[in-house]
Amino acid sequence: MARLLHISASPRVERSYSLRAAEAFVEAYREAHPGDTADRLDLSTADIPAFDATAVAAKYRILHGEDAAPAEREAWKAVEAVIADFTSADKFVISSPMWNFGVPYRLKQYIDVLVQPGLTFSYSPEEGYTGLVTGKRAVVILARGGTYAPETPTASLDFQKPYLELILGFVGITQVETLVIEPTLQGGPEEAKKKLDEALAAAREKAKDF
Repeated sequence: MARLLHISASPRVERSYSLRAAEAFVEAYREAHPGDTADRLDLSTADIPAFDATAVAAKYRILHGEDAAPAEREAWKAVEAVIADFTSADKFVISSPMWNFGVPYRLKQYIDVLVQPGLTFSYSPEEGYTGLVTGKRAVVILARGGTYAPETPTASLDFQKPYLELILGFVGITQVETLVIEPTLQGGPEEAKKKLDEALAAAREKAKDF
Protein backbone atom coordinates (compact mmCIF):
# COMPACT_ATOMS: atom_id res chain seq x y z
CA MET A 1 0.00 0.00 0.00
CA ALA A 2 1.37 3.39 -1.03
CA ARG A 3 0.76 6.84 0.41
CA LEU A 4 -0.01 9.73 -1.91
CA LEU A 5 0.51 13.21 -0.46
CA HIS A 6 -1.21 16.14 -2.17
CA ILE A 7 0.50 19.42 -1.27
CA SER A 8 -1.81 22.29 -2.14
CA ALA A 9 -0.43 25.84 -2.29
CA SER A 10 -3.55 27.75 -3.34
CA PRO A 11 -5.80 29.51 -0.81
CA ARG A 12 -8.56 30.06 -3.42
CA VAL A 13 -10.26 26.68 -2.85
CA GLU A 14 -13.03 26.17 -5.42
CA ARG A 15 -11.78 29.02 -7.66
CA SER A 16 -8.29 27.55 -7.93
CA TYR A 17 -7.44 25.99 -11.29
CA SER A 18 -4.45 24.12 -9.91
CA LEU A 19 -6.43 22.73 -7.00
CA ARG A 20 -9.36 21.63 -9.18
CA ALA A 21 -7.03 19.74 -11.50
CA ALA A 22 -5.22 18.19 -8.52
CA GLU A 23 -8.54 17.10 -6.99
CA ALA A 24 -9.48 15.45 -10.29
CA PHE A 25 -6.13 13.67 -10.24
CA VAL A 26 -6.57 12.46 -6.66
CA GLU A 27 -10.14 11.29 -7.28
CA ALA A 28 -9.04 9.26 -10.31
CA TYR A 29 -6.02 7.98 -8.37
CA ARG A 30 -8.24 6.67 -5.58
CA GLU A 31 -10.40 4.85 -8.12
CA ALA A 32 -7.37 3.29 -9.82
CA HIS A 33 -5.51 2.48 -6.57
CA PRO A 34 -8.19 1.60 -3.98
CA GLY A 35 -5.63 0.08 -1.60
CA ASP A 36 -3.56 3.28 -1.34
CA THR A 37 -4.08 6.24 0.97
CA ALA A 38 -4.28 9.84 -0.25
CA ASP A 39 -3.75 12.77 2.13
CA ARG A 40 -3.88 16.51 1.49
CA LEU A 41 -1.61 19.08 3.08
CA ASP A 42 -3.24 22.49 2.61
CA LEU A 43 -0.38 24.94 3.00
CA SER A 44 -2.75 27.90 3.32
CA THR A 45 -3.99 26.57 6.68
CA ALA A 46 -1.24 24.16 7.79
CA ASP A 47 0.87 24.91 10.85
CA ILE A 48 4.22 25.21 9.09
CA PRO A 49 7.01 26.13 11.53
CA ALA A 50 8.74 29.42 10.94
CA PHE A 51 12.32 28.96 9.86
CA ASP A 52 13.36 31.81 12.12
CA ALA A 53 16.46 32.68 14.13
CA THR A 54 15.81 29.88 16.64
CA ALA A 55 15.43 27.22 13.94
CA VAL A 56 18.50 28.48 12.08
CA ALA A 57 20.55 28.41 15.28
CA ALA A 58 19.40 24.85 15.96
CA LYS A 59 20.33 23.80 12.43
CA TYR A 60 23.90 25.03 12.65
CA ARG A 61 24.47 23.78 16.19
CA ILE A 62 23.38 20.31 15.09
CA LEU A 63 25.51 20.49 11.94
CA HIS A 64 28.55 21.36 14.04
CA GLY A 65 27.83 18.79 16.74
CA GLU A 66 27.11 21.40 19.39
CA ASP A 67 24.52 21.28 22.17
CA ALA A 68 21.31 23.10 21.33
CA ALA A 69 19.28 25.13 23.81
CA PRO A 70 15.83 23.77 24.79
CA ALA A 71 14.00 26.26 22.55
CA GLU A 72 16.29 25.35 19.67
CA ARG A 73 15.66 21.63 20.16
CA GLU A 74 11.91 22.25 20.11
CA ALA A 75 12.21 24.31 16.95
CA TRP A 76 14.21 21.55 15.27
CA LYS A 77 11.71 18.89 16.33
CA ALA A 78 9.03 20.86 14.48
CA VAL A 79 11.24 20.91 11.37
CA GLU A 80 11.90 17.18 11.64
CA ALA A 81 8.16 16.47 11.99
CA VAL A 82 7.41 18.28 8.72
CA ILE A 83 10.19 16.39 6.96
CA ALA A 84 9.06 13.03 8.40
CA ASP A 85 5.53 13.59 7.11
CA PHE A 86 6.91 14.45 3.67
CA THR A 87 9.34 11.56 3.40
CA SER A 88 6.75 9.04 4.62
CA ALA A 89 4.85 9.55 1.35
CA ASP A 90 5.62 7.40 -1.67
CA LYS A 91 4.08 9.71 -4.26
CA PHE A 92 3.36 13.42 -4.41
CA VAL A 93 0.97 15.79 -6.11
CA ILE A 94 2.02 19.43 -5.78
CA SER A 95 -0.55 21.96 -6.98
CA SER A 96 0.31 25.64 -7.12
CA PRO A 97 -0.66 28.90 -8.77
CA MET A 98 1.94 31.33 -10.04
CA TRP A 99 2.38 34.35 -7.79
CA ASN A 100 4.61 37.16 -9.01
CA PHE A 101 6.28 34.79 -11.49
CA GLY A 102 7.12 32.28 -8.72
CA VAL A 103 5.38 30.21 -6.07
CA PRO A 104 3.19 31.37 -3.15
CA TYR A 105 5.14 32.28 -0.03
CA ARG A 106 3.63 29.41 1.99
CA LEU A 107 4.99 26.88 -0.50
CA LYS A 108 8.39 28.57 -0.37
CA GLN A 109 8.27 28.44 3.44
CA TYR A 110 7.42 24.74 3.32
CA ILE A 111 10.31 24.07 0.94
CA ASP A 112 12.72 26.03 3.14
CA VAL A 113 11.73 23.83 6.07
CA LEU A 114 11.99 20.61 4.03
CA VAL A 115 15.35 21.09 2.35
CA GLN A 116 17.80 20.29 5.14
CA PRO A 117 21.25 18.66 5.07
CA GLY A 118 21.34 15.13 6.42
CA LEU A 119 17.57 14.82 6.15
CA THR A 120 16.60 15.43 2.53
CA PHE A 121 20.02 15.89 0.94
CA SER A 122 23.68 15.30 1.71
CA TYR A 123 26.94 16.86 0.57
CA SER A 124 30.50 15.67 0.25
CA PRO A 125 33.48 17.23 -1.54
CA GLU A 126 33.89 14.04 -3.56
CA GLU A 127 30.27 13.57 -4.71
CA GLY A 128 28.77 17.03 -4.28
CA TYR A 129 25.07 17.21 -3.47
CA THR A 130 23.03 14.00 -3.26
CA GLY A 131 19.26 13.82 -2.81
CA LEU A 132 18.10 11.51 -0.03
CA VAL A 133 14.37 11.34 -0.90
CA THR A 134 14.71 8.65 -3.54
CA GLY A 135 12.48 6.04 -5.15
CA LYS A 136 9.47 8.36 -5.22
CA ARG A 137 7.36 10.02 -7.92
CA ALA A 138 5.73 13.41 -8.25
CA VAL A 139 3.17 15.17 -10.38
CA VAL A 140 3.32 18.96 -10.36
CA ILE A 141 0.13 20.79 -11.39
CA LEU A 142 0.60 24.50 -12.07
CA ALA A 143 -1.71 27.34 -13.06
CA ARG A 144 -0.75 30.78 -14.30
CA GLY A 145 -2.72 33.71 -15.64
CA GLY A 146 -0.43 34.29 -18.63
CA THR A 147 1.56 32.11 -20.99
CA TYR A 148 5.16 31.23 -20.12
CA ALA A 149 5.85 28.30 -22.43
CA PRO A 150 9.36 27.82 -23.82
CA GLU A 151 10.22 30.11 -26.75
CA THR A 152 7.52 32.64 -25.81
CA PRO A 153 8.52 36.24 -24.96
CA THR A 154 7.66 35.70 -21.28
CA ALA A 155 9.37 32.31 -20.84
CA SER A 156 12.28 33.92 -18.96
CA LEU A 157 9.85 35.18 -16.31
CA ASP A 158 8.84 31.68 -15.25
CA PHE A 159 10.35 31.08 -11.81
CA GLN A 160 7.57 28.64 -10.87
CA LYS A 161 7.96 25.48 -12.95
CA PRO A 162 11.80 25.42 -13.18
CA TYR A 163 12.15 26.09 -9.45
CA LEU A 164 9.82 23.30 -8.35
CA GLU A 165 11.35 20.80 -10.76
CA LEU A 166 14.84 21.76 -9.57
CA ILE A 167 13.95 21.43 -5.88
CA LEU A 168 12.32 18.04 -6.34
CA GLY A 169 15.34 16.77 -8.25
CA PHE A 170 17.70 18.25 -5.67
CA VAL A 171 16.16 16.19 -2.85
CA GLY A 172 16.19 13.05 -5.02
CA ILE A 173 12.76 12.94 -6.68
CA THR A 174 13.69 12.55 -10.32
CA GLN A 175 10.46 11.01 -11.65
CA VAL A 176 8.53 14.25 -12.07
CA GLU A 177 5.68 14.99 -14.48
CA THR A 178 4.38 18.53 -14.85
CA LEU A 179 0.94 19.63 -15.97
CA VAL A 180 0.57 23.34 -16.74
CA ILE A 181 -2.74 25.21 -17.02
CA GLU A 182 -2.23 28.46 -18.93
CA PRO A 183 -3.49 31.07 -19.58
CA THR A 184 -6.20 31.34 -16.94
CA LEU A 185 -6.65 35.12 -17.32
CA GLN A 186 -4.88 36.43 -20.39
CA GLY A 187 -7.04 34.64 -22.95
CA GLY A 188 -10.40 35.42 -21.35
CA PRO A 189 -12.94 33.13 -19.62
CA GLU A 190 -13.66 30.89 -22.60
CA GLU A 191 -9.98 30.13 -23.15
CA ALA A 192 -9.51 29.56 -19.41
CA LYS A 193 -12.41 27.08 -19.31
CA LYS A 194 -10.99 25.24 -22.31
CA LYS A 195 -7.56 24.99 -20.69
CA LEU A 196 -9.06 23.82 -17.40
CA ASP A 197 -11.16 21.15 -19.12
CA GLU A 198 -8.05 19.91 -20.93
CA ALA A 199 -6.13 19.84 -17.66
CA LEU A 200 -8.88 17.93 -15.84
CA ALA A 201 -8.90 15.27 -18.54
CA ALA A 202 -5.09 15.06 -18.57
CA ALA A 203 -4.95 14.84 -14.77
CA ARG A 204 -7.47 11.98 -14.65
CA GLU A 205 -5.53 10.13 -17.34
CA LYS A 206 -2.16 10.58 -15.59
CA ALA A 207 -3.58 9.26 -12.32
CA LYS A 208 -4.48 5.87 -13.75
CA ASP A 209 -0.91 4.56 -13.95
CA PHE A 210 0.75 6.82 -11.39
